[in-house]
Parts: sequence; structure tokens; C-alpha cells
Amino acid sequence: MRLVRPITFADLQALEQLAVVAGGSMSTLPANRDHLSEMIARTQQSLRADVDQPGEQSYHFVLEETDTGEILGVSGIDAAVGLDTPFYSYRIEQLVHASSDLQIHNRIPALHLCQDYTGASRLCSLFLAPEHRNSDNLNLLSRARMLFMACHRQRFADKTLVELQGIVDDANKSPFWEAIGRHFFSMDFSRANYLTGIQSKSFIADLMPHYPVYIPLLPDEAQEVIAAPRPDIVPVVELLEAEGFRHRGYVDIFDAGPTLELATDQIKTLDQSRTQAFESLAASDADLPAALLCNQQLAGFRCVMTTAPVSRDELETRIAEPLQLSAGDELRLQPLAP
Repeated sequence: MRLVRPITFADLQALEQLAVVAGGSMSTLPANRDHLSEMIARTQQSLRADVDQPGEQSYHFVLEETDTGEILGVSGIDAAVGLDTPFYSYRIEQLVHASSDLQIHNRIPALHLCQDYTGASRLCSLFLAPEHRNSDNLNLLSRARMLFMACHRQRFADKTLVELQGIVDDANKSPFWEAIGRHFFSMDFSRANYLTGIQSKSFIADLMPHYPVYIPLLPDEAQEVIAAPRPDIVPVVELLEAEGFRHRGYVDIFDAGPTLELATDQIKTLDQSRTQAFESLAASDADLPAALLCNQQLAGFRCVMTTAPVSRDELETRIAEPLQLSAGDELRLQPLAP
């Protein structure tokens, strides 16, 4: 059986392997043992903390094959970005340039460096080992985080964002970075992306241009990738859009990948999931439909997915045992769309 649970220090070696396979494509998953160890430490500290509003907490989870103990993927949530270190985005705005004498009125799109998402929660670090990439694993690993948010709503902000990776070529070069970032940072895209993952992000404010960047002045190849996600993450985009996430005019400052956002309470999995006593499930004669299911614990959080109806006789082994449910416990479930 496959389940999602909070990451622990026992997962460090597997996490390192996933980071190496990711190949530097994600700033939140750099191949740096110290950073990955800190990621686990922050998760454990956050789970122990008494929290009544979102702060600097960070929660990361792993997808585990329980029969073998193999770690298949990782995903995370930052409770509130930009509180301890700045969180920068580019906001796309239309600037008006007009001349009444010449009767010319032009609206020019421009990129504005901003920190508009400060305080929002962020879904991050979603990565599945290539050999385990399929819709079921993606659904479980990504949406388990949303059930965790539903169970512990006070720990998260009223807005949630997701940064999607922008387009790079076969040499891991970003056309957008080559047009803007390289001129200010004097390093390649991979190096800059790595540094944002392991260091303070204050160097971004020191080096990035603070004046609007007029999009029509950029090379065509840079303009074409603005707000365009990498082709290989289309399944992730489709999953997020099914949850209600939309692009609202913000992009990543390095690769111009789109940022999606949504009011947290409007995330479909949060909005439509429900709680139910396990005993009432066991007492029902009807089969449990295919669903995402989790317990409502914090450090002991567990989430599984059933892809076919579960009979009453199977509830103990397929639901109660992996979710570590005891008598009187409630679970949260979200039926899967037929």
C-alpha cells in the first residue's frame, strides 16, 4: 500500500536521492544534504509547535510504499512565505503611454518586482521519482497536502499559491534568465536557482532590477516563455486547475514560470472533503467509494487513496491499519471523481 506521511530524519538518504534525480530543477529541493536535513528539522519542529495562525512553519511529506519502505516522492507546504526572508515575484501590469498631440495611446506590458504574496501559504517541492510517475501517485502525493490543510486549517493562510517551473532548454538554460537575470547576477540559471534554495534570498533584492522591465524590449524567445509552464508538468497543472487554482498575472523572477493562486477555503479538496467517524463507516453495509482518506492527526498524519470501492470486510486492513485509527477516531475523506 502507498501512503503519505510527514517526513522524518530516517528519510534523509531517500530525500537526497530524489534531489539528485530532480537535477536542480526545483529551488525548494536542492541536492544539498545540509539544506535537506534542515527541511526535515523544520517539518518536525513545525509539527511540535502549538500554532493558532500561520507563521514560519514548513511541512514536508513523503509518499511511501509500505510493503518495501521505498520513498517514491516528496511534497511540501510553507505556512506563510516572505516572513523570515523576502518572497519575490514579477507582477505583469499594463503601463499606459499616450500622447494627445499625436493621438497615440499604447498599453505596454511590463514586469514589476514585488512581494505581493507575503504571508500566503505555498504548495511546494512536489517531486515524484520518474519510474513512479502516474496519475494515482500524483493525486495522492499532491492532494494529501490539501487534506492536511483541511485538518489543521488554522495553520495556513487565507490564500495559497503554487509556483510552476518555467521553460528551460535541453542544457537547462532559461530563455527568460538569459534575457534578464544573467545580466544582473553574472551566473547561469542553475547556479542562481540552487543558491535561492540554500541561502538567504537577500541577494535577490541586492541584484535584481527594481524598475519595470518592458516585455516588448525582451528577445522573442524570452517573451514566449513568460507564464508558460514546463511541458512535462502538464499533469500537475491540470491537477491544480481542477482544484480551482488560476494564474493571476504573477511569474517567477528567474524562469518566468506562472504562479497560480486560490483562496485556501476554495481549494476543491478542502471545500468538499468531509469528516466521518470510522465506526459509522464500519457499521454501513454499503461499500466505501474510491476516495482520498486521512486521519486527523498532526505528527501522526497519514493519508491513503483507494481507487476502487472498499467492502466492509476490507475496512480494517485497507483503511484503519494504515491510517492508525483507534476506536472513536474520525477520518477525513474526499471521494474521487468518477
